[in-house]
Amino acid sequence: MTFFQFEADFVDSLNCIPMQVRYKLDTCGVKLKLVHWHKFPQEIRSQLCDRPCSTPAEIQDYHDWLHQQVISHTGSEAKDLPIEENPSWLDDTIVPEMVQGKAQAFNLTITLEQWAKLTPLQRFALIKLSRSSHENANFIPAMKEFNLV
Repeated sequence: MTFFQFEADFVDSLNCIPMQVRYKLDTCGVKLKLVHWHKFPQEIRSQLCDRPCSTPAEIQDYHDWLHQQVISHTGSEAKDLPIEENPSWLDDTIVPEMVQGKAQAFNLTITLEQWAKLTPLQRFALIKLSRSSHENANFIPAMKEFNLV
């Protein structure tokens, strides 16, 4: 399992949805609400972290299994979301404007060379932490953890 240091305050309890699971949710196109997450037993939360979700077969399996778990543990269905064909976290040739803007708000810059050296999961985390709808307290800790400052 890959957890970031900036997630350390909730990783042991898995009280919040970690970035690696959020990455998989975007990969398989499932909207998992926090209320659903909280109804899952710890074992299911751990499995959502551990289950592979990379190949087309794994992505479909993750999607289907997750839908079954939501129904089983909440009595409701999770919604499907469109899957980005070319997600920006997989593109190491351009730093998204949203990420650059967030960095500039802290008088920082991310060079293309730095961006290219990040893993897709690290780029995903920075993109998610840059969104205005996201509580952004972890943006600077993530930048430090990824050796960008």
